[in-house]
Amino acid sequence: MDKTEGSRLLSRNIMGGLTRIDWLIVAVYASSTVALGYYFSRRQRDTQEYFTGSGNMNPFLVGVSLFATLLSTISYLSMPGEVLGKGPMHMTSLLALPIVFAIVGYGLLPLYMRYRVTSAYELLEKNLGIGVRMLGVTMFLALRLVWMSLLVYKTAEALIVMIGVDEKWIPAVVLATGLVAVTYASLGGLRAVVVTDLIQTILLFGGAVLVVVMVTVDFGGFGWFPTKWDTNWDPQPIFSFDPSVRATMIGAILSALTWQVCTAGGDQVSIQRFMSTRDAGAARKSFATQMCVSLVVSATLFLVGLSLLAYFKAHPEMLGGLNMKTDADKLFPRFIATRLPPGVSGLVVSAMFAAAMSSIDSGVNSITAVVSTDLLGRFGRSPKSEKDHLVMARFLAFGIGASVVVGSAFIGLIEGNITEVTNKTVNLMVPMIFCLFFFALFVPFANPRGVWIGWACGFTTAVLIGFSGELFGWIDLDLKTQRAPVSFQWMGPSALAVNMVVGTLACWLLRDRTIKAPRSHEPS
Repeated sequence: MDKTEGSRLLSRNIMGGLTRIDWLIVAVYASSTVALGYYFSRRQRDTQEYFTGSGNMNPFLVGVSLFATLLSTISYLSMPGEVLGKGPMHMTSLLALPIVFAIVGYGLLPLYMRYRVTSAYELLEKNLGIGVRMLGVTMFLALRLVWMSLLVYKTAEALIVMIGVDEKWIPAVVLATGLVAVTYASLGGLRAVVVTDLIQTILLFGGAVLVVVMVTVDFGGFGWFPTKWDTNWDPQPIFSFDPSVRATMIGAILSALTWQVCTAGGDQVSIQRFMSTRDAGAARKSFATQMCVSLVVSATLFLVGLSLLAYFKAHPEMLGGLNMKTDADKLFPRFIATRLPPGVSGLVVSAMFAAAMSSIDSGVNSITAVVSTDLLGRFGRSPKSEKDHLVMARFLAFGIGASVVVGSAFIGLIEGNITEVTNKTVNLMVPMIFCLFFFALFVPFANPRGVWIGWACGFTTAVLIGFSGELFGWIDLDLKTQRAPVSFQWMGPSALAVNMVVGTLACWLLRDRTIKAPRSHEPS
């Protein structure tokens, strides 16, 4: 890149990263998704269609939708940022995917698909009672509301970097993103969510590939690929007996394994997708699709991080005051705003919107299903007619979206880069929810008191590890940053292990010793 081009790009960034054609593309994309939601809304006749697509959706589309939902802007930004600013060890988590597929595809899905439920948490009441069902519902609602608030906030942070405006505009960006996503999700139901997720995945993948291609052209080949450990990276061993080491290969694999299995086996967002397919075989195909797409896109985002590391080292004038270590999460959106040509930037910004909306729409649809079924329906508060029930579901979706916009204002209080913040918030709930299903479906002597004891111990473990830096941390004089006594990578695996072990022991000690018939796994 010559000096003239560099000056032009810098000038473009100072004036605002996006041109009129970019804004036009973003507007067309947003309006198209709303129109799609309206189209599907005209075909709905009942809540079964609204929440599960009548149970006969295409497994490939369902798998892509599940990937798009769980990827979101958080992963889209955090993967390149983590590789660029911390090191590549986190990407070894992809080695867990074959194990995840075996456990979920052949261990969980055949059992889960025997039931045809709108809300996954209906499964809990049969064996463990209404109290455990409500515990699962409460944790799911907290999980998804925090998750959506987190991704909306992080999306807004990235977009203001690309737009070139002050942080005071974050609330306006949050409102715009949330409004579009909630509008088409509340109108179109699951079918609209799944179809738009396919479009969003294509945009996400295309944007990532484009960045790698642009850097490759800039370097005249693949000279950007590192051949040794970069000086910008932290020490990241394969394993360490020091739990404060931020990232290790073993920790990354165990953390990914825990999150993937627990999400597939306990999160309404995932289980609702499986229930929208025909049978266990179709559900397994959708999950295989999710794993394959996740592998390809994650590997591409890994290359994005490596290529951007080399690019900004070669062109430090393009940093614009950002630090390659502490501001690593912002360098991907900065490249989009300053380096990609007009029009192309608009497509990639649309991908950023797409990543946020793919998680918001799915979260809103799933939360609405849970509130309608587990709260209103379970306690006899649902409307009597299907038409009124459908209208109520749409109004619920709008209300949930509004709460997410408000909640995003508090996410900035949690310290750490995107990867750390995600783990601190999400892993408080994900393993805990899955353990409820583990006890309900796989532990024949499980009882509510033992399950509650296991949950309390597991949740306490998650809090102590996830926020050990804030509670017990110290200042690392070498890195001049706060260091946690226990890395966030051990949060999920440790909480899961404690919950399962303590809960199983408590259930055994508190079991009903009268002779009972074996617990049935057949749907009622």
